[in-house]
Amino acid sequence: MAFFPDRSSLKTIWILSWPIILSNLSAPMLGAVDTAVIGHLPNPAYLGSVGIGAMIFSFLYWGFGFLRMGTSGYISQAVGAKDATRARTVIAQSFLLGGAIAILILLLHKILLSTALVIIEPSPAVQPGVVAYFDIRIWGAPAALANYTLIGYFVGSGKTKIALILQLILNFINIVLDLVFVVVLEMNIEGVALATVIAEYVAILFGFGFLFSSLKKSGGNWLVQKILSARDLGGLLLTNSDIFIRTVLLIFAFSYFTIAASRLGDIQLAAITVSMNFISFLAFGLDGFAHAAGIQVGKAIGSQNRSLLIQSVRASHMLALLVALGYTLLYALLGSSIIALLTDISEVRLLSESYLPWIVLAPLVAVWSYQFDGIFVGAMKTKEMRNAMILSFLFYFGAIYVLRDPFGAHGLWAAMMIFLAMRGITLWVVYGRVVGAADQN
Repeated sequence: MAFFPDRSSLKTIWILSWPIILSNLSAPMLGAVDTAVIGHLPNPAYLGSVGIGAMIFSFLYWGFGFLRMGTSGYISQAVGAKDATRARTVIAQSFLLGGAIAILILLLHKILLSTALVIIEPSPAVQPGVVAYFDIRIWGAPAALANYTLIGYFVGSGKTKIALILQLILNFINIVLDLVFVVVLEMNIEGVALATVIAEYVAILFGFGFLFSSLKKSGGNWLVQKILSARDLGGLLLTNSDIFIRTVLLIFAFSYFTIAASRLGDIQLAAITVSMNFISFLAFGLDGFAHAAGIQVGKAIGSQNRSLLIQSVRASHMLALLVALGYTLLYALLGSSIIALLTDISEVRLLSESYLPWIVLAPLVAVWSYQFDGIFVGAMKTKEMRNAMILSFLFYFGAIYVLRDPFGAHGLWAAMMIFLAMRGITLWVVYGRVVGAADQN
């Protein structure tokens, strides 16, 4: 049937996807280890401190996710057009931009922390831990942003196994240091933050080694005049500003979920911190197929190959849906057991289990939002992504306003499902523009 992809496209998407899936899943695995290490300490405020601290860095770092997404999209199109010099220019400009942002973050980090604490309003029991976590982890900013560019390059060029290796190096070091600093040396929250910073710097050392080896093989030239061109840098900033707005709204939507829970009490906040590990596993797993679709869409547009684009999208949709069904089954069968592994605080565990119906539903609702995100990144249709996110966010906030007071935390979960669904719907409506780009480029 015409609706189904050909076997070659299914094979290609799978080959590109599985390293990204393993790489992405290792990130929430790290978050789960952080939660488990802190969650088995006697004070539930520690869980809240790590949850809020990590959320703050989601704003700081994920907001600049365009360093990964923009780099990936441009690189995949350069690969499709067989333009190695263009690929070098893109990655050099991305490093320059990331370095400037990292310097700005370090200069303003005290102001950023104060602002975050005013907005979030953590309880007196939680706030000291948040400050301790932030004051250490902030020094990893240059490495964290450089890693975004490295991952973007390797994903965009189809070298997804290298992206996997880098992520595994980072997470392995982080997990080992978590156990040493927290369990052995009893550094608690400070140990979790320090482990992350050290792991980030070690990972980029490996990343630069892989990068220079890859660039040597692919050829091309470093054109300093092109790299420093005000026109090209301005175009890059304009494109990335769309992704920035989109990403900030996305992170704010998820973060507000935690903020709202924190105002219901420390136990409620701890339960939300535990439950969000399920959403992290889901997001990063489904994102693997989205990245694979983006790689192929970028190549198709770069080479003006409409058939490749359509077949790749169909293949990624089919595989992603199958994986989403697998997530739903896994959460339905093992959700309670997973929660028990993450915390042994009875009140937190029971409250987390009450959210399982929402967690089981989430994969089938969210799958399309991740898929279309990847497709639009590959096509670099950033204005469409920005506008779709703005509309989805407005629906989400409206749902919170209507549902929060009468239904409490369950009203927040219902609003989150609406948000995930709207992200997919709003991009699906303008998907035809992506298909047209393969003809017009």
